[in-house]
Amino acid sequence: MTGNLSAVGVGELFQLLRDGVPRTRAELAKSSGLARSTVAARVDELMRMGLIAPVADAASTGGRPPSQFALNPAAKVVIAADIGASHTTVAVTDLAGTILAERSNTIAVSLGPEPVLSWVVDTANELMGEAGLSRDRIAAVGIGVPGPVEHSTGRPARPPIMPGWDGFDIPGWVQQHLEVPVLVDNDVNISALGERGVGWPGTDHLIFVKVATGIGAGIISDGRLLRGAQGIAGDFGHVRIARGAEIPCHCGNTGCLEALASGPAIARSLAALGIEAKDGNDVVELVKAGNLDAIQAVRQAGRDLGEVLTASVSLLNPSVIVIGGAMARVGEHLIAGVREVVYTRSMPLATEGLAIVQSGTAGEAAVRGASILAVEYALSPQILPQSFGFDS
Repeated sequence: MTGNLSAVGVGELFQLLRDGVPRTRAELAKSSGLARSTVAARVDELMRMGLIAPVADAASTGGRPPSQFALNPAAKVVIAADIGASHTTVAVTDLAGTILAERSNTIAVSLGPEPVLSWVVDTANELMGEAGLSRDRIAAVGIGVPGPVEHSTGRPARPPIMPGWDGFDIPGWVQQHLEVPVLVDNDVNISALGERGVGWPGTDHLIFVKVATGIGAGIISDGRLLRGAQGIAGDFGHVRIARGAEIPCHCGNTGCLEALASGPAIARSLAALGIEAKDGNDVVELVKAGNLDAIQAVRQAGRDLGEVLTASVSLLNPSVIVIGGAMARVGEHLIAGVREVVYTRSMPLATEGLAIVQSGTAGEAAVRGASILAVEYALSPQILPQSFGFDS
């Protein structure tokens, strides 16, 4: 830094431009309370670092049109990874979340952390090369995993379907290979971030529900992701429901929502009727083929899900509930069951304006959320100086 510019001052001004909305120097001076000369100097410094760039000139009221500036999404990139039970997706995105390169692979999380994370790191390096980008362009890495995560450390915490991952230092291991900050969270949490970022950017109260092999929710309240004391907020797949009776769940309890309404649970109910269905994918195909028993089973699963969501609506008062995950591919049949119960049993004020919709990210919610997780960290006022190489 030169002159009397402080890095904190530069970072603070940059926060006004992070939303991508173009602003003039005069608008920045008014918003920040800084003198125009100070704003001009800091704008020049942000441009020198590549963090912002001039955009189309603003309308003039006479004389030369004032120049506008906004975030330069190409200043850095982040690596986003969605690690699922049986698949993993890695993407390179710019600072606006635009996917520059992406690759998916069928790889079981049960193989353990090092084989899976090795594929993530190797793929990230390959994608960077394919995109013609050098490693020093990476600002951070965001990773989602299919289990509870201790947010402060990024370590999985007794994940039920991730043998060998409990307590594993994911950020530390990945950082040894990519040498940038690494953020890790539960896949449903980052899916909530991704769904909001893509489809509902102005919504501060949203619940994303993933219905697949398991059932869980990512909760955004007042614009912030709720993780809870142990990082398992939204893990309502193991809430007992009335229809459950003594149906066993893999968690050791009986009557859990997941034991009745997940993809495998629906498949088991159909198999008991003599219909060939081994997993959630078979259920989806049966529904698409018009099988009435499958449609009715999915509709009932939606009602079961709605039973738990009714309590969530009263507790959290969301304006949007998004249904995603593999089972969302059955379309309106699942959502119809959810709406039937939620709209009937919730207080009218709580459901006034409440939208219950299918995910609009076509399965990309988690990888997009992982990108948002990494970008938010890299561009935060505390981390920005480190990410872009100026002194604090």
